[in-house]
Amino acid sequence: MPKLFRILILFLVTQANSTFAQLGFSHEVGIITGPVAFQSDYGERHDFDTNKGNTGLGIGLVHYMNFSYRADCNCYTPETYFNDHFKVRSELSYNKTNLNHFGHWVDPDKTSTEAQQLRGMQGSTAVTNIGMQLEYYPFSIRNFTASTGSWAPYVSLGGQYSFYKPEVYTTFNDGSLLNPDSVYYKYWDASEGKPHGFSNDRGSTWSIVSSIGTRYKLSPLSDLVVDLRWQYYFDNWVDGLNPNPDLYKENKANDWNVWLNFGYIYYLD
Repeated sequence: MPKLFRILILFLVTQANSTFAQLGFSHEVGIITGPVAFQSDYGERHDFDTNKGNTGLGIGLVHYMNFSYRADCNCYTPETYFNDHFKVRSELSYNKTNLNHFGHWVDPDKTSTEAQQLRGMQGSTAVTNIGMQLEYYPFSIRNFTASTGSWAPYVSLGGQYSFYKPEVYTTFNDGSLLNPDSVYYKYWDASEGKPHGFSNDRGSTWSIVSSIGTRYKLSPLSDLVVDLRWQYYFDNWVDGLNPNPDLYKENKANDWNVWLNFGYIYYLD
């Protein structure tokens, strides 16, 4: 993972004042971080303890194409609606979340074997994302850039390619996932090409990303940003659990997460 971040940093530094500048826009780079609430097959749907408990941390590097200003001539671009209201954001990010079963079926007063199997099943997932989003600013980007202390709300939509690494294990019974007496029955059945409804196989998938956020103009060359993101994966193995959807109809959604991130953005002059 650190190697990927070093590669992106090198790319941003070497390209910022050459290739992109010649295309008629300027550049911004930054870092974001914040809590990630992972919605998966762990826990109970719409349960507060699940949402609170299955929360990890994400960090990312971001780059923006700013079409309202040209770095090569230190001047504004032609005043078009697109130039003054859109930015393109590219990103490399990483998040990791520890996962447990929460909710009614694992309450402390539940003492059945099934409840103990669920309580014993634990895991984590680590996801690396790379992709782009188109950000829309309803108010003028030029006016925001010119006024320290101003705000610039935005919404965005884009796609990312995600590499995931799940880890599933159990602390119940003999601690073996290959023992059916240790695993909750719905995860023992074969599912979508795998021998069971759990898997520690790494994988990759596309995901769709949508955000709502705002910038705060900290100085002429720097912004603070807060951003609430929803990310939906086109795969249900990201967390390592996927009970057979033909047998268990409640398994109707792929994995997804909500990420509240805070960041610092610097304008390359």
